[in-house]
Amino acid sequence: MDSRSSSSPPPAPVLRALRLCLHALLAGLLALAAVKAVAADAPHATAVVVAAVTTAVVYALGALSPAVGRSPRAAAAWLGTLGVAWLILLALSPDGLWTAFPLYFLQLHLLPTRWGLAGVAATAAAAIAGFVLHGQAVTPGTFVGPLLGAAVAVATVLGHQALYRESERRRELIEELTAAREELAAVERTAGTLAERERLAREIHDTLAQGLSSIQLLLRAAERTLLAGDPAAVHVRRAREAAQDNLAEARRFVRALAPPGLEHGSLTAALERLCAATAGPAVRFGVSGTPVELPTPYEVALLRVAQSALANTVRHADAARAGVTLSFMDTSVALDIVDDGSGFDPVAPRAQTGGGFGLPAMRSRARSLGGTLSVESAPGQGTAVAITLPLPAGDTA
Repeated sequence: MDSRSSSSPPPAPVLRALRLCLHALLAGLLALAAVKAVAADAPHATAVVVAAVTTAVVYALGALSPAVGRSPRAAAAWLGTLGVAWLILLALSPDGLWTAFPLYFLQLHLLPTRWGLAGVAATAAAAIAGFVLHGQAVTPGTFVGPLLGAAVAVATVLGHQALYRESERRRELIEELTAAREELAAVERTAGTLAERERLAREIHDTLAQGLSSIQLLLRAAERTLLAGDPAAVHVRRAREAAQDNLAEARRFVRALAPPGLEHGSLTAALERLCAATAGPAVRFGVSGTPVELPTPYEVALLRVAQSALANTVRHADAARAGVTLSFMDTSVALDIVDDGSGFDPVAPRAQTGGGFGLPAMRSRARSLGGTLSVESAPGQGTAVAITLPLPAGDTA
């Protein structure tokens, strides 16, 4: 049978097998009532057979009807008709009592839990009353049998539904864990790609670009020491120009390997976009001093520190306002991120402040470029994070 209530689980192989057993059980009990009536030459044997056949036909029509599975009203109407046919059979033969057991399952399966329990109770009461009204010997089994069958049916159906819901929760949890694992793997791949790009950019800047810059400076110095008309001057000039061209190419490689935020503009533009896109506090961005071209590792470090500090402000500070200031000085460049949030104790262990590895990562970036990072904060007094990097002497390639 394909019908079920909104609280029942969808069809499964085991459940379909149980339904086939239910069909066979009902057909067998109806056949037993009819055969016993005929064999005992009961006064209403023909009526019993007709009532049994009618009950079987009503049951078969409902089991084969798609409307019963789609509409709760159709299911309720079918159960009502089936119940009337069964009551007629019960009124004609005490053997109709045993058919109550499969009816319990139908009522619990097709009706909402509350109405299903009420239907089971009414069916059990009708079965006991029918048996007594037929003048059968009243024994404890007269009451225990229908009630025990009802209890078994209720425990079986409700237990199956509870197990199914638990299974569904486990399945959904597994799907969520699988999706989270895939997302984490994608994030790790992206982070690894970005980290490798930054590493390559630093390596190219610190080795190839700096080396070409030094070669260019040495060739320029050598060119100045040569006398006018010296044949070597032409070769020195060509070598210096080749070094200059390759230095420009190296710089282009470094820019291409820069983080996405720096791909379409300067550090100032990337910081402006970051402040505008930050959700939560109102973030103001400002520039102090005369901007100069910074090496890509400097731009990467400053952008990453700003991203991490603003992320901490959004997640932990509960701030209303924040400010980001990029300051260019004669020998250094500084970035200050200040908020008016809840603040914290910078010297307390991370387990007490609820922090993670953001501040150590910022300090590591600053140290790797010869700079410093300072954090000023106190509970209830906001937070100020400042990173200062020394400007490289001479060429800033």
